[in-house]
Amino acid sequence: MRIARRGGSASLALAAFLTLAGASASAQGVYVVPIHGDIAASTVVFVRRQATKAIGDGAAAIIFDIDTFGGRVDSALRISSFIGSIREADTVAYVRSGPDGLGVSWSAGALIAMSCGSLYMAPGTSIGAAAPVVAGADGSTTRADEKTVSAVRAQMAALAEKNGYPPAIALAMVDADVELYEVRRDGAVALATADELGLEKGADGVPVDPASGERLRLVSAKGKLLSLTAGEAERYGLSSGTAEGLENLLEAVGLEGPAIELTPSVADGLVVFLSSAAVQSLLILVGLVAVFIEINSPGFGIPGTVALVAFMTLFGVNALMGTVGSLELVLFMLGAALLAVELFLIPGFGITGIAGILLIAVSLVLSMQDFALPTLDWEWELLGRNALTVAVGILSAIAGIGVLALAGPRLRMFDRLTLHTTIGGTAGGQSLPPAVPEAPETSPAAADSLAGRRGVALT
Repeated sequence: MRIARRGGSASLALAAFLTLAGASASAQGVYVVPIHGDIAASTVVFVRRQATKAIGDGAAAIIFDIDTFGGRVDSALRISSFIGSIREADTVAYVRSGPDGLGVSWSAGALIAMSCGSLYMAPGTSIGAAAPVVAGADGSTTRADEKTVSAVRAQMAALAEKNGYPPAIALAMVDADVELYEVRRDGAVALATADELGLEKGADGVPVDPASGERLRLVSAKGKLLSLTAGEAERYGLSSGTAEGLENLLEAVGLEGPAIELTPSVADGLVVFLSSAAVQSLLILVGLVAVFIEINSPGFGIPGTVALVAFMTLFGVNALMGTVGSLELVLFMLGAALLAVELFLIPGFGITGIAGILLIAVSLVLSMQDFALPTLDWEWELLGRNALTVAVGILSAIAGIGVLALAGPRLRMFDRLTLHTTIGGTAGGQSLPPAVPEAPETSPAAADSLAGRRGVALT
C-alpha cells in the first residue's frame, strides 16, 4: 500500500458540479460502485460522487466492486472513512473476477473492503497484503517506517472490530511480525495468534492445542504478510460467502435486483486527466508564462485570461480532491503580490521576487497534499513527488520565459510586445540627417561641448 487535510466549500461546490455532470440512475435498489485499478486521489472523488448519488436515489444497498493491487494509502483511508460514514444504505464489498479484471483486493483494496459492512468474494480471487510501503526513485518499494505501519495496523484492527471481521486476520495483513495459527473451537475453524490463544510453544517452537494436544497449523509465518483466497477467507470467517457474479451475490446477500452498475463518466475522466502530475506541471508552465506575457503587454488581455484559467483549474481540481484550503490561497496571492511589487516597483530582481516565487511554489505543493508538514515516510514520499511536479512546472516556465525574452522581438506573434518606433527628429522638431554608412567619428571636442547640459524628455 503506497502512501501519499481538509475539504472546504470549494470542494463541495466542485463535487456538486461533477454530480450534475455525471450519469444518473433514477431507479431505487442496489447500486454497484467500481473501485478498479490504482487507488489515487481521483478515485476518492469518483467513489464519493457515485455513492452520494446512489444514496440520493434511495439505494437500499451499495456494492463496492473492488479489483485493485492497491495505491495511495491517504486516498484509501479517505475512501474507507467515507464508506464507514454511510448510514442510509447497507455497504457490501465484493471482490469480483472477470476476463478484464485481476480478481484481487490487495493492499489499499483490503483496507477499503474491510470498511464495508460485509465482504463477499468470487471464486479464484484473493485479498490481503495490506502493509504500507514507500516507493523509491527507481520504482522499487521498501517497507514503511514502524510509525506508519502502526497507524495502518490500528486502522485495520478498528475496522475489523467495527464490522465484525477477525482482528487477527486484519493485523496479519498489515504486520509481517504477526504469526497466525489455525485453531478449532466448538466445531468452527478460525485464525488466531499464540498470544490470543494463551498457548505456550512446544519444544519445536510450534504451539500445541491444550484441548487436543495437537500441534497447531501455521497459516501465516513471521516475516510474511497474510493473503487469503476466496475459499480461505470464507473458511476463516473474513468473507461472508463466495459468490460468482452479481446475481449470485444478490441472492447470497438477500437483495432484490437488478443491480445498477455505475461507470465513470466524462467528468470523472476529466478529473483523472487534470489531476495527473504531467498536466499539473503543464498548467503551472502555461500559467507563469502567460503572466509574464501579460505583464509585458498593455492592458489586460488574452494572456491574463489564460493565466487565470490555468491557475483556477489547478487549484479547482485539487480543491475537488479536498486538499485546498485558505492557507494555500493566501500563500499564492501573497506570492503573486510580492512578484508584482518586484516587477513594477523595485528595479532589478532581488529578494522580493525570489520570495514571491517561493511562496507560489509552496502554495502549489500544499494544494496537492492534505498535510502541511510531513511526519511519516509516506508523507515525505508524497511531498517529494509534489515538489518535483511543481519544480518541473516552474523551471520549464523560467526556461520558456527566457526563450520569449530572447526571441520575442523576432517573432511576429509578439509584435505588440516589442517597440519598433525609431527616433526621427530632435526635441525641437528638426529632422536628423540621414545616417551615413561610413560616418566619421565625432570629435572629442564636439562630444565634450554637450557635457553637463540639461535635456527634457517629452515622451
